[in-house]
Amino acid sequence: MMLKPSIDSLLDRVNSKYSLVILASKRAHELDAKAQPTMDSFDSVKSVGQALEEIEAGNVISDPHPELKRERLRMEDEERRAQKDRAQQELESRIRDEQKL
Repeated sequence: MMLKPSIDSLLDRVNSKYSLVILASKRAHELDAKAQPTMDSFDSVKSVGQALEEIEAGNVISDPHPELKRERLRMEDEERRAQKDRAQQELESRIRDEQKL
């Protein structure tokens, strides 16, 4: 029984079997969580197979600088919180202004 995509074609995209397993697992979890697929159609019906197909197609890659990605995500999260706080303060200010009238 020949599995597709083959491990050889996948290892052309990812530098180690360990990295391949981690990348496929993370992408499969994203697909299970209703992330947008990067392909129009898949041969596999399961999320792990779909993740492997996306990796083989070159649509999903391992981040070469994960620490930079974590920092960027942290900063984006802080910015979202700051925007939420500003919106909350603006709303409270409007309420106080309306109560003074």
